Amino acid sequence: NCGTYFPSVKKDPSKYLKPCPDAVKHWLRGLKSSRKIMLLITSSHSDYCRLLCEYILGKNFEDLFDIIITNALKPGFFSLYPQQRAFWTLENDEEIHVLASLEKPGWYSQGNWVHLNDLLKNMTGKSEPKIAYFGDSIRSDIFTAHHYSNWETVLILEELEGEEVFKPNMTDLGSSLKKKGKYDGQCLASRQWGSYFVDSFPCTQKTSLTWCCASIRNYSTIVIPSITSVVDLPLDYKFPRFSMDHSETAGFYPCPPKVMVHQIKQETAV
Repeated sequence: NCGTYFPSVKKDPSKYLKPCPDAVKHWLRGLKSSRKIMLLITSSHSDYCRLLCEYILGKNFEDLFDIIITNALKPGFFSLYPQQRAFWTLENDEEIHVLASLEKPGWYSQGNWVHLNDLLKNMTGKSEPKIAYFGDSIRSDIFTAHHYSNWETVLILEELEGEEVFKPNMTDLGSSLKKKGKYDGQCLASRQWGSYFVDSFPCTQKTSLTWCCASIRNYSTIVIPSITSVVDLPLDYKFPRFSMDHSETAGFYPCPPKVMVHQIKQETAV
């Protein structure tokens, strides 16, 4: 209840939030019913997480997840040692008891990926459980989850919705190319800064791929513009991955940004 932002969101969530499409909720339920272990990891505190999720996903959002971790303070959740970032139990949104390890699914605070991974080993019966981690921050989510945990990472990149995409002759993309996200126009392609994917240097009249492109290529398994772009796909759909070849654009789904494809062709031709 401190400050101005949190009380404002609490008073009128509809002013700041949009409910999740039913298709996304159905997708999450489908993953859960197919016996996938569902995780929610957020740096937000438990009360704020509950406020957002109840509005976005519904009052029963906890049923969609096996493990919920709040106040994770990413990227520290991945980069710090267990003794530096222990898990805590929660009671009425207050941290109560520090835990030496995680013994069962539930809602926890703080923590570290090592103890989480140990719990997932016990739950799956596998020495190396496969984890697909969705996040929208290259620094806090994608780099650290890949570098420290070696998780498969799915970058949710809204900027991809603001770019014209390269559309090859492909028939297996379903309705993904037809779907519109919350940014239907070119509003994310800044007139001042230009494309998210290509830098321009007026003094030399040269262009090059941005640092973000290299980070995406190095640390993401795939990149999608939003969750809605994949919810209609079969759960066993095999995505092209950045790690499958040396292509700079292999992991973009449903299609890479056109400006990036054009830039790569220019660099290859030189």
